[in-house]
Amino acid sequence: MAKRKRYKRIPIIRPKKYCRFKKSGIKYIDYKNPDFLMPFINEQGKLLPRRITGTSLKFQRKIAVAVKRCRHIALLPYVADQMK
Repeated sequence: MAKRKRYKRIPIIRPKKYCRFKKSGIKYIDYKNPDFLMPFINEQGKLLPRRITGTSLKFQRKIAVAVKRCRHIALLPYVADQMK
């Protein structure tokens, strides 16, 4: 039997993800500012994952708490259709 040729995979070069909070030096995420939290929420009102936003684990947790607090005081809706 003849051996099959193995083709080498070409690596895909993607832009490096970075945590925008570490880069800009933000230490506190203000939950009273819904305009700041909107980029981390999709159209249905769900939180976007870290792999999409590029934030670090520490700040992703802080974003989650801030969004939950913002929802609790009715600055952001819990469920929304076409929020953006």
